[in-house]
Amino acid sequence: MISLSLAEVTAIVGGQPYDIPDLDQRVAGPVVIDSREVRPGGLFAAFAGERVDGHDYAERAVAAGAVAVVATRPVGVPAIVVDDVVAALGALARAVVERLGARVVGLTGSAGKTSTKDLIAQLLERLGPTVWTPGSFNNEIGMPLTALRADDATRHLVLEMGARGIGHIRYLAELTPPHIGLVLNVGTAHIGEFGGREQIAQAKGELVEGLPSAEAGGVAVLNADDPLVRAMSARTKAEVLLFGEGADAHVRAENVRLTDLGQPSFTLHTPTGCGDVTMRLYGEHHVSNALAAAAVAHALGMSAPEIAEALSEAGQLSRWRMEVTERADGVTIVNDAYNANPESMRAALRALVAMGTAHRAQGGRTWAVLGQMAELGEESLAEHDAVGRLAVRLNVSKLVAVGGQEAAWIDMGAKNEGSWGEESVHVSDARAAVELLRRELRPGDIALVKASRSVGLEQVAAELLGEPSTAEGEGAGR
Repeated sequence: MISLSLAEVTAIVGGQPYDIPDLDQRVAGPVVIDSREVRPGGLFAAFAGERVDGHDYAERAVAAGAVAVVATRPVGVPAIVVDDVVAALGALARAVVERLGARVVGLTGSAGKTSTKDLIAQLLERLGPTVWTPGSFNNEIGMPLTALRADDATRHLVLEMGARGIGHIRYLAELTPPHIGLVLNVGTAHIGEFGGREQIAQAKGELVEGLPSAEAGGVAVLNADDPLVRAMSARTKAEVLLFGEGADAHVRAENVRLTDLGQPSFTLHTPTGCGDVTMRLYGEHHVSNALAAAAVAHALGMSAPEIAEALSEAGQLSRWRMEVTERADGVTIVNDAYNANPESMRAALRALVAMGTAHRAQGGRTWAVLGQMAELGEESLAEHDAVGRLAVRLNVSKLVAVGGQEAAWIDMGAKNEGSWGEESVHVSDARAAVELLRRELRPGDIALVKASRSVGLEQVAAELLGEPSTAEGEGAGR
């Protein structure tokens, strides 16, 4: 974070100082919500979580080097007391961003946000110091925490923005006003909460509504291949930059193909030139993500050859997103268990099949280990059934549906689509899936593991790889 005095922080968040001997003391370290992550000179924000209350860890945070705690009550150590810690974090983030000289990139979409954010970060790092959202810290807590990691040297701030309702993205965009706003797609993720794709489009489009005008440097980067996203061009006063595979997209891909390993390769075209790209990531769905990242990089002055080179070298930064690991015995595990919705599930299945081409030639089989896609509302039965049917149509060798009713619908869809018998099986939980896979997997097989985050199928991938399963997320302070 940029250096601020405790007096300045107190004024920004509208708080009251308690037990602070010197308000001129500077805050120069990061702002964190977990006492184990405190660094000397930082701030600790105390949240009352579902299982623990960060206020109980205030003394530990100060002992670890925090200069003060942002809390809702006095805690016996230097503290800035506020009515709402979330609102205080947001106010502090906005004040810091206003003082930065960095260009702010905000991105949203129903699928692919984290993978695209990781690509953008790797491209922009070539232009200068860049701070980006870790993992999926894309809500009203995680996004300010990301912004507060920026300092005077930061040139680019890349912020992933999630939403579970109308107004959420508008709020996030007001906290850290972006210069460039990217909308990837409008799908069915959280459709049960929003009520329909049109409502999702309304929420996602809030990002481009708040952009600066074209004359002031605002740029809306929109997916030309998604009609609901393309229509957002009418909702912004910023310059519109379209990406996609169509001929009228400003940033587009031609000659798209997959390598024998299932990695996308294409010719990138931008308004300033072209370049050949062969990605290290897996699955054709990453072409759209790469084009979105390329459009952002183009808007910030990167040349087409530089973009193509950077995309070809970019790797996976966030865990459990098409994370491919080959075991010593020749079994390949694809851990895509961080989250799932119908669009990302279909993309992952197609990627599995593409990756499995070489494996099939060697006698290997493709396994889809799938669980619930959450928050689909009335569409849940149809969407889970469709996933099972798609696995059959794509000729996936084996399907393991893991969990309760939704998993049973996946299994049902597979069996109703074709003459599948033992090719599809429904098991009760992750433990049962691991036991089955340990018995059945053989050298040359490739297994995709995917479900919504709440299902916890990363445990399956971790156990099959002999790794500890580590939760990733935004816990309350400890």
